[in-house]
Amino acid sequence: MKTSILAFLLAIVAFRGFAENHIVFSLLQDTSKVKHDADSVKLLVDGGNAYYQKVVKTDSNLTEGKIYMRALQFMASKNIMQTYGYQEEGKLIFATSQDLNFNQVYVGDDNEIIWPYTVQFAIILDLKNGHYRYTINHVVFFLPTDTGNKRETLDEIYEKATNKESRRVAKDAKKLLISFERYLTKLTNELNEGIEQKLTMFNSNF
Repeated sequence: MKTSILAFLLAIVAFRGFAENHIVFSLLQDTSKVKHDADSVKLLVDGGNAYYQKVVKTDSNLTEGKIYMRALQFMASKNIMQTYGYQEEGKLIFATSQDLNFNQVYVGDDNEIIWPYTVQFAIILDLKNGHYRYTINHVVFFLPTDTGNKRETLDEIYEKATNKESRRVAKDAKKLLISFERYLTKLTNELNEGIEQKLTMFNSNF
């Protein structure tokens, strides 16, 4: 009996350690009514480095070359700048700066808003036949203040979101992450639709 209890406690400790060090989504769900499903982006933290990454399966008939070209088409339609691309290597790198949240979307149960902000980030696509992996990193937020824009990295926002000393600081950081992740979820879902050519712009019957 004691052995079973000890094993159970060790399993809980191991799970908590993984959740705290690798994924922040369980944290964010407490302050968001947004449904986090299989299509949502996942924030990962590895050695203090915060980033988003996911492997996406596509139509098995899609070759690496087709995924490459369709990804280029989609990013061009979004005015997202390509900084590197080598089809034989199966890799694409993009960079973008986006002004977000101009509709001042309400977040949380208290009807507080996230003010408009600017975010810069890179998107890396590693491609193979039938699937690809996206990595979103080098994320930097520019937040409006009375004296100008304040620059904060995704790592810094994550640290604030997991802050246990100030509930206010943690809450504000979580709301910012939720807002950004809503945008990323929409962008990455549309990317997959573009690669699968499910978007209206690729519909030959339109």
